[in-house]
Amino acid sequence: MSKQGLKKLAIVLHDLVATALAVLLTLVVRFDGEPFDERIRYLPTFLPLFVPFAGLVYWYFALYQSKWRFASLPDLANIFRASTVLALALLVVDYVLVSPVFYGIYFFGKIAIALYWLVQIALLGGPRLAYRYLKYARSRQTVEREGATPTLLLGRATDVEVILRAVELGTVKKLRPRGILSPRATERGQSLRGVPVLGTFAELEQVTQDLQERGIVIRRLVATPSALAPDAHPEDLIARARKLGLPLVRVTSLGEGMRDAELAPLEIEDLLLRDTVTIDRERLEKFIRGKRVLVTGGGGSIGSEICARAAAFGASDVLVVESSEPALHGVIEERPLTSSDTKVEGVIGDIRDRARMFEVVGAFKPDIVFHSAALKQVPYLERDWGEGVKTNVFGSVNVLDAAVEAGARAVVVISTDKAIDPVSMLGATKRFSEIYAQALDAELVGRPDATRITAVRFGNVLGSVGSVVPKFKLQIARGGPVTVTDRDMVRYFMTTREAADLVLTAASHADTEGRGAAPGDHEERAAVYVLKMGQPVRIYELAERMIRIAGFEPGEEVEIEITGARPGERLHEILFAREEPMTETGIEGVMAAKPVFADRPQVERWLKRLDQAVKAGDRAAAEAVLEAAIPEFRARRPGYAPAPPAQPASRPAEPSRAPAAPLGSPRAIQPAAQTPVLVRAPGTQLP
Repeated sequence: MSKQGLKKLAIVLHDLVATALAVLLTLVVRFDGEPFDERIRYLPTFLPLFVPFAGLVYWYFALYQSKWRFASLPDLANIFRASTVLALALLVVDYVLVSPVFYGIYFFGKIAIALYWLVQIALLGGPRLAYRYLKYARSRQTVEREGATPTLLLGRATDVEVILRAVELGTVKKLRPRGILSPRATERGQSLRGVPVLGTFAELEQVTQDLQERGIVIRRLVATPSALAPDAHPEDLIARARKLGLPLVRVTSLGEGMRDAELAPLEIEDLLLRDTVTIDRERLEKFIRGKRVLVTGGGGSIGSEICARAAAFGASDVLVVESSEPALHGVIEERPLTSSDTKVEGVIGDIRDRARMFEVVGAFKPDIVFHSAALKQVPYLERDWGEGVKTNVFGSVNVLDAAVEAGARAVVVISTDKAIDPVSMLGATKRFSEIYAQALDAELVGRPDATRITAVRFGNVLGSVGSVVPKFKLQIARGGPVTVTDRDMVRYFMTTREAADLVLTAASHADTEGRGAAPGDHEERAAVYVLKMGQPVRIYELAERMIRIAGFEPGEEVEIEITGARPGERLHEILFAREEPMTETGIEGVMAAKPVFADRPQVERWLKRLDQAVKAGDRAAAEAVLEAAIPEFRARRPGYAPAPPAQPASRPAEPSRAPAAPLGSPRAIQPAAQTPVLVRAPGTQLP
């Protein structure tokens, strides 16, 4: 049994013993003499029935799921509910079922039951609070002994209290909070868990000076999310911290209550965020807990975050599949994974190696597969188009086929917003991988235990390798110029945390709500998921703000250079194609579309022609296949003139051999519309 299992077993045994002890103490306090002796005689008959029943009640109210170290008011509330249910059960047994029939007297009586209720709450809640206090006292002693860094906490009271609790519990280490600065002047003079609110952000210099005069030298500033909100003017806060020479950091965490928390330097992208979408954590924990998770491309920025989130939500096993040995080593050694109870392993493997994928996936037998491995840089794929096809198309085919063969319950393909009305090889190859995924998923409709296959489209992920924010940061650090391809270029942005949570949410939705379709009803279930990312950001304005945050003036100290759009690049990104019908997910912040794709035999014919084109190095032939599969891809060509209106095309002709087990008849892709739509202006209504 694992260490975590032994701890949970100890908690279960404690609660069961506490239940028996509560009954015994109630009888000792309430009765005396002959009434006591008579009741004690029946305890060997009563307790073997009552104690297991109590264990079921405790399980129902989740007393075994929370750690004692993090015991809190919600845990006490669950203890209150469980004890109340047990007391009511005794009342029913005593007054309705047993006493009037067998004894003529009440075995417990109302006073004894009320006393039992109080004793039971004390025996269940007392040790938990005592354990938490011992941990708190030990962490305070550790802080004093190790000489933790004197720190000012920045933010609103609700955010700061979370960090203070984490410091008390020892999950945030080497911090010694000596004061709080709040963006709200009304909070000055208050105290949170013994730490005073000394002023506002604008009083940072005065507060640090006053503390220094009292012999307290502040050496670190810790910002909470509320300190980085636009209305808190974080740029001004950064300038003040730089003036004082104080490092400004933030606290990151993968768990509730700041569990697995650590300090991280404040990055520019922390100040560029819109309001983040709140993902249903309880839903994801219920879906991921105990599952075996496989992540391809797990060493990348998105893949590694998916691995970390899967571990945080309680996956039993995580297998990282990565072709880069340094990237694989890096993600396996990351603290969120090494400090979790999840068993994390890594294997070296290239998704383009079909035999290797079947070997790895078949041996691991995952419940959930997240396919994150891909080539994604537009300029490189425009030049090295064959490599993009090998990885993004045939690599995806290998992973999907291997996952279905291994019996995975859900597979999520990581796609891109560039797959919609694609104008680049990146977009076309990713859209083709979506088409294959949807065609394969359609064949499995109606099988309750069949693999569900969906795709998730991302905008630009802040901080991911090759994205615009790290590029701008490097250019600013070098003194400029900051290169922007076009003044009117706009993009959607999301954080790596949001991206990973969206992937997990899509998998959970596909594996639950998406299984309700009957054979032939594949068109009624979601196939592509997208996060509601708010308004797109103008890249030129993003560059200007990043320069100012870094302490420079754009156009004077750091120049912005317009370089012109690159091949395969467009000014605006869209989330859904015009012909993709929207569908409701019932999940806040997440949109979805129904599938639009060709049937499986047609897709197989395209794959065969595409393979021949890649082997021959014939780009024109490869593009012809992609244009046949994705009619909108033709519109990227200069001088392309759409065909005049025509009657709706029928589905591609069926091949002479039928698929092995056709369970649906997917809708064929329609030809390009009369007027190709390459972009959708910001703010227009999505279909």
